[in-house]
Amino acid sequence: MTKHYPDLMLYIGGAWRKTADAQPVLNPADEAVIGAVPVASRADLDDALDAAAKGFNVWRRVSPAKRAEVILKAARLMRERIDEIAHDITLEHGKPLAQARLEVIRGCEFFEWDAAEGQRTYGRVIPSEPGIKYIVHHEPIGTVAAFSPWNFPMSQPARKIGGALAAGCSIILKAAEETPAGAFHIARAFHDAGLPAGVFNLVFGVPADISSYLIPHNQIRMVAFTGSTAVGKHLTGLAARHMKPVLMELGGHAPVIVCDDVDPVAAAITSAVRKARNAGQVCTSPTRFFVQERVYEAFTRAFAEKARAIAVGNGLDAATEMGPLANHRRIEAMEMLVADARAKGARVLAGGERLGNRGYFFPVTVMADLPDDARAMREEPFGPMALINPVASLEEAIEKANALPFGLAAYAFTHSARNADQLAEGIEAGNVSINTLEASIPETPFGGVKESGYGREGGLEGLAHYTVIKNVSHRMMIA
Repeated sequence: MTKHYPDLMLYIGGAWRKTADAQPVLNPADEAVIGAVPVASRADLDDALDAAAKGFNVWRRVSPAKRAEVILKAARLMRERIDEIAHDITLEHGKPLAQARLEVIRGCEFFEWDAAEGQRTYGRVIPSEPGIKYIVHHEPIGTVAAFSPWNFPMSQPARKIGGALAAGCSIILKAAEETPAGAFHIARAFHDAGLPAGVFNLVFGVPADISSYLIPHNQIRMVAFTGSTAVGKHLTGLAARHMKPVLMELGGHAPVIVCDDVDPVAAAITSAVRKARNAGQVCTSPTRFFVQERVYEAFTRAFAEKARAIAVGNGLDAATEMGPLANHRRIEAMEMLVADARAKGARVLAGGERLGNRGYFFPVTVMADLPDDARAMREEPFGPMALINPVASLEEAIEKANALPFGLAAYAFTHSARNADQLAEGIEAGNVSINTLEASIPETPFGGVKESGYGREGGLEGLAHYTVIKNVSHRMMIA
């Protein structure tokens, strides 16, 4: 085991604990075992439920300003520990160290935004006749069961923990077993910041076992999940059977529309660099490119050239621009999608094959002229794959962008105000970005439509999910 990787434990009721069972954590760059993640037992989950109930009774009575002090202190500690946290994330995930550092900063920004916004969960007084008042309160919903994915080990848990704690809720987080260190460092920071026992609890284990056990319990009042559409549907159904509200941030297959009024080379270089971020393992990663015919060849050529130049390697190497995929399953998925596209007539302009036989390395892969029935055009690759097709008009591009049941993020490049308005109105997605490939920042709401999910994270809309609305009608006694 690598000595620099943390000794992982569960965090329940303000205390660290070991477990009898554990499973290995692998470094995707060389497939070496770097640590062991503990697997929670039913007894551990029962303790977490009890601790969260007690923690909620304490934390809900703490003023928003005092809550903010604790959250901000934890964020400061994480910023101070950025080198350690980023190193551990790179070891377990593979992303370049510079990207891991940016993820830690982004996670801290989520905490800092929620800490501030939690102090502005204002109610209101509704005008009425003399002698009676109608007062609307926003109260914390209760204990949240949260499930975070492996692709962003620190910033994805931060979104859920930050919203829950700022609203006054307690939370039980089931973080990803493949990349557990990010959530572990968050728990450590909140422990050191003085968060009351039981307010934040961290567990690991078999996802289906933990979700099926936690969600039906009365202590759980809300379910927050980021992951695949298939699992999201399952958890939503489970929550519905017990009348639990959900926040679901699910899969996408982001379209990018390139209009013929922009510099195609500049747009292509920007897109290729973004495609390589996190090795394309991002639910908002730009993937389906619909390029107007006049600039199609120039865009495609420049994209492929830039893709071939991106340095793939160990994330701890300063020269690396893109690390490995997360596991062997991602390699198999990429190979299957490339083979299917090739068989259906697509041109492979860059990448397309695994690099080496140790470590899960796969280059940025660019394919052009794909038929609509190619599997890659219908299934989210969740890897460094770009699919480029020509379109005759903006209307055709929007139609193709909306053709799938997903609607998380969408992008476009244009300098025309008319085009921008048509894109903003016509694209079916929760997040539409024009001339930028950034889908969200802490102060803006983030989430999908159609099969890409329900609810929003970030912004004041995100915090609202962790509250319930209570109306108090008060008639004064008249002497």
